[in-house]
Amino acid sequence: MRVTEVREFGGPEVLVAGEAPEPVAGPGQVLIAVSAVDTIFVETQVRGGWGREYFPLTLPYVPGGGITGTVRATGEGVDPGWTGRRVAVSLGYTGGYAEFAVAAADALVVVPDPVSLTDAAALVHDGVTAAKLLEVTGLRAGEQVLIVGASGGMGGVLVQWAKAAGARVVGVARGDRKTSLVRELGADAVIDATRPDWVEAARVALGGVGADVVLDGVGGHLGLAAFALTTDGGRFSAHGAPTGGFAPVQPEEAAARGVRLLGIQDVRMSAEEHTDLVGRALRAAADGTLRPVIGATFPLERAAAAHEAIESRTLLGKVVITV
Repeated sequence: MRVTEVREFGGPEVLVAGEAPEPVAGPGQVLIAVSAVDTIFVETQVRGGWGREYFPLTLPYVPGGGITGTVRATGEGVDPGWTGRRVAVSLGYTGGYAEFAVAAADALVVVPDPVSLTDAAALVHDGVTAAKLLEVTGLRAGEQVLIVGASGGMGGVLVQWAKAAGARVVGVARGDRKTSLVRELGADAVIDATRPDWVEAARVALGGVGADVVLDGVGGHLGLAAFALTTDGGRFSAHGAPTGGFAPVQPEEAAARGVRLLGIQDVRMSAEEHTDLVGRALRAAADGTLRPVIGATFPLERAAAAHEAIESRTLLGKVVITV
């Protein structure tokens, strides 16, 4: 079967197309003919060698943790009725950039008929993480939320879900195209982070009182600046690091202001919870609550170009690899 693998850590060019034996479904597993693969920014960082403490990988490896496709065969102990069904599943960190993949049958989620397999793939990670973030921060109807990085794959989902929950949403993005997208997704106010006075503009948009919840998907100095916009007694989630590091908020400062500080460790979940949240995200897409924004798709053999597109930060929304 066709695969694309990382043979050494480095730039997008280390993604190399090749061949591998077709896997076989073992007990409790199914074989999936892969249709689409979720592609997220952190995967480009891992490919470059970042985050080894979070993602222990042995070279060579096949990237891609979230896939959609059609069940081709079932292993021992699995209901053969799965065969032919459209499914979404998380494989963990690896194995998705391939024509076929095996997955645990109890991790499968049926993709609703109204949802395309490409759209479903776009939600396997971002939809799940967004749902978990809103859960752990306890966002409630009537509260104000500031979403930093609101035009990204997960940022766009957060905007839509936070609005559906009854919150007032202020999004932060960079440039006219991205701020227009965030506005289109339903944000009540949108701030252009390229403005030198964006923090003050965001404070005005928040009515001068700050945000009850700040969801920082960017990190670095931008995320640190957003921390100042959290109300005393509010919640700040430093879960994104596409700038190269999480927002360097001092725990002592957060404690002094009564701000509950959350990080990437707070959105970790069991396999069972992940499966449940995939189902929730797909149901929300089916009923129109969520609309994943896909900026571009790339075939499996052009996975390197997909990573280049993500790292360029020029695309709106998600990048999905199609097989």
